[in-house]
Amino acid sequence: MCGIVGYTGPGQSTDVLIDGLRRLEYRGYDSAGVAIHTPDGLEIFRKKGRIKDLIGVLPNPAPESSCGIGHTRWATHGRPSETNAHPHRVGQVVVVHNGIIENHVALRQELEASGSEFQSETDTEIFAHLLEGARQAAGELNPEAVRQVLGRIEGSYGLGIIVESQPDQVLFARKGSPLIVGLGSGENFIASDIAAILSYTREMVLLNDGDVGVITPGTVTILDEDGKAAERPPRQVSWDPLMAEKGGFPHFMLKEIHDQPRAISDTMAGRIGPDEGRVYLEGEFLGQDKVKSASRIVFLACGTSYNAGLVASYEYERTLRIPVRVEYASEFRYRDPVLGDNDIVIAISQSGETADTLAAVEVAREAGVPVVAICNVVDSSLARNSDFVMYTHAGPEISVASTKAFVTQLVSLQLVLVHMAQIRGNLDTAGVREWLQELSRLPAAAARTLKLREDIRRIAKKYAYAENMLYLGRDVHFPLALEGALKLKEISYIHAEAYPAGEMKHGPIALVDKDMPVFIIVHDSSVRGKVLSNMAEIRARDGRVIALTLPGDDEVEEAADSAIAVESVGPRVDPILLTIPLQLFAYQIAVHRGTDVDQPRNLAKSVTVE
Repeated sequence: MCGIVGYTGPGQSTDVLIDGLRRLEYRGYDSAGVAIHTPDGLEIFRKKGRIKDLIGVLPNPAPESSCGIGHTRWATHGRPSETNAHPHRVGQVVVVHNGIIENHVALRQELEASGSEFQSETDTEIFAHLLEGARQAAGELNPEAVRQVLGRIEGSYGLGIIVESQPDQVLFARKGSPLIVGLGSGENFIASDIAAILSYTREMVLLNDGDVGVITPGTVTILDEDGKAAERPPRQVSWDPLMAEKGGFPHFMLKEIHDQPRAISDTMAGRIGPDEGRVYLEGEFLGQDKVKSASRIVFLACGTSYNAGLVASYEYERTLRIPVRVEYASEFRYRDPVLGDNDIVIAISQSGETADTLAAVEVAREAGVPVVAICNVVDSSLARNSDFVMYTHAGPEISVASTKAFVTQLVSLQLVLVHMAQIRGNLDTAGVREWLQELSRLPAAAARTLKLREDIRRIAKKYAYAENMLYLGRDVHFPLALEGALKLKEISYIHAEAYPAGEMKHGPIALVDKDMPVFIIVHDSSVRGKVLSNMAEIRARDGRVIALTLPGDDEVEEAADSAIAVESVGPRVDPILLTIPLQLFAYQIAVHRGTDVDQPRNLAKSVTVE
């Protein structure tokens, strides 16, 4: 997955496709390709690397073509390579795809048993095999035939499809992965993002989940999920190109906060079986003997990733019943650390290029300790230097302040934990099933939590004057408080500190007065009563309290000056959900103060030097 462009009309399709893909480069990718109808038939050009590398393999001049599809790929199933790059062809059918097929293993086994031969490691090639079978059965491929095939697919997809014997048609389908239709004069487009085609048309049709259809130069046909002809009124888009890249949001950070329901889904897709009570990890995870004999877990990370390790450490220790340490990677190698034969290191980095984390991992490798990487970038240095990699599938993150990368790190860490706990016998199948069912409820709950944005904006406006803030939490809510404080200081330049709420009386309470807002997390927790006592201590000293709490908790709402109520989906996974209002609060404070939200001063996205 990453970017899709399709075109049919009187223009030179290769130029349109390459231009559209270039406009999607900001999303990140590791390979690119195009498929075009030419007078001599369908031609496909693919290349690992950048779009400039793809242009290097195109004929000059490009073949005459008025119809085609293009794709930039960010690897999920299968490593970055020319073979795994899109488009994929089987027979007359060529496919590009964003998303993940969750039942890909069963479908691939079925197809191989019936004689299909696969050329790539991708799940996307399954679409090409199934759609070619449907074309052969019907003599052509139309939207209804596509819809019937997609009934077998579990997962998400944005699809662009062309067929050699149907030279002016681009078929498409959407479920859980963005896809739009662009309307031109005697030409039409599809794209995964408005930015790709904004220079050609501003009249866009926003597709619904379940929509399937086809464009020709002069027509657009759409069927809804029930197979009925659908009218989707076009929308006039007035965005400038930069706003288009941001999906209409004023900042990349806000767009990426709103990306989180999708990012959570993508990180879990194909990896969880809530009904079977199993976690499916790509590749061999360290070996069962190593997992069973593990006597300690050591997390290595920096910044936001360090906070992710802290959040995870609470549940790892509770569940696995072995000691867990969370280490600043920047300090780890300088203090002559002691690593044991039965330790497992889990290194966390969004970019996979964080210099301090890479150096700390090298210490672990020299000690012969196995390393698990939690990383967002395929084939990064961290990924290559680890024994097992869990890719977060957050997608590209443009804003310097990390949001969806943090949330998907938390999801990935829980999947690794559940997998380890099942191997070690800490969780039985019923326990795994219950945990995964809680995780499967997260994307919808995250989408509902995003609806608090306006309420949080109003609350944030009341506290934007502050030059100092305290964040408090107990148990796993303490590292969440650390992350909330980090986000606030990164983008608003407010001095913010986080403490365990139980430490208030050991010094920080001296700072509390009417000009010191205190953000307290008091959600579903066994220590709720103790946190209420901390709130009372703050109010007794004229402190102003913002509480992150449960809906309907009247006691907290009465004790707080402002309350943000977030639902519970389960105590083990709630910390992932509670991250969203912390991000929105920091974002809205920064907007009120007029700072550069996406590019805060003195900070870089990836810290590649010490």
